Amino acid sequence: MTNTNNKILLEVTGLYTSFFTGEEIIPAVNDVTFTVNAGEVFGLVGESGSGKTVTAHSIMRLVHPPGRIVSGRIVFEGTDLLTLTDKQMEEVRGNRIGMVFQEPMTALNPVLRIGEQVGEAIEIHGTRGRGAVKKRTLELLKQVGFDEPEKKYIQYPHQLSGGQRQRVLMAMAISCDPSLIIADEPTTALDVATESQILGLIRGLVDTLGMSMIFITHDLTIMKSMGQAVGLMYAGRMVERNHVEDFFKEPLHPYGRGLLESIFGFSSDTKRLKAIPGSVPKLSELPSGCKFHPRCPFVMDVCRGEEPAMKEVRKDQWVRCYLY
Repeated sequence: MTNTNNKILLEVTGLYTSFFTGEEIIPAVNDVTFTVNAGEVFGLVGESGSGKTVTAHSIMRLVHPPGRIVSGRIVFEGTDLLTLTDKQMEEVRGNRIGMVFQEPMTALNPVLRIGEQVGEAIEIHGTRGRGAVKKRTLELLKQVGFDEPEKKYIQYPHQLSGGQRQRVLMAMAISCDPSLIIADEPTTALDVATESQILGLIRGLVDTLGMSMIFITHDLTIMKSMGQAVGLMYAGRMVERNHVEDFFKEPLHPYGRGLLESIFGFSSDTKRLKAIPGSVPKLSELPSGCKFHPRCPFVMDVCRGEEPAMKEVRKDQWVRCYLY
């Protein structure tokens, strides 16, 4: 997938989203900034709890109490989504931005047939008439890889496999030809063979339909084959933004280096995978300074004091680290 268009479709700037529980404030997303170009797949990667999904929900304005978007800008196709009314945002959600959720079984209504659910997504955004809606539904089911769309049309979610349910969510997400799709860990619960099929489907749809995508995953091996740009998150912060090819060749942040070594690198002495020492801190108990410093092999005194800002070290390559 090659992006030949540098037009910015989405620009997230200084996004802060927190959860207010009693007297405690949990900063789930802290000063996150990135852009997604037209026709580009942007990967949001990091371990569980790093803030990836909350970032996605913030873009979609799906953060519910006790969570709240505190500040920032989310400019999509020239409009700051945070300035829209709830009704105006409903027009954007599903119509101009589609979302594929992590758990298809909970995202689909268990008592409605597949055809009804895909058809409802189409009707919400303008298509009218039972015949027209059914025709479009069958077209979408075929587009996402069902050989017998008429059969799937009348089935219920529990009659489908995990991969098939994920295909249904893809059909719903692309039903109104959105400019941007957000896919949140779409292959997490799938076996390896089904995962490969779904990833192939996603790549094909992005290329065929010319959409942009934010692809959220904790699996770096998937990201390597999926996108053009990557944002690495840790403890609610984006600590690196880079081109995918450059990230896998020479990651800038020590956290990125540690992740890649733990997946792809072996110690010549022990032939064992390397591991990052320690564990991801709780968002309610973050260390001072750089949030990665207790686990970092390159830690300096300055790292324990003030948190580093994101810095552009080469064109379109940003990192939050005092090594630079």
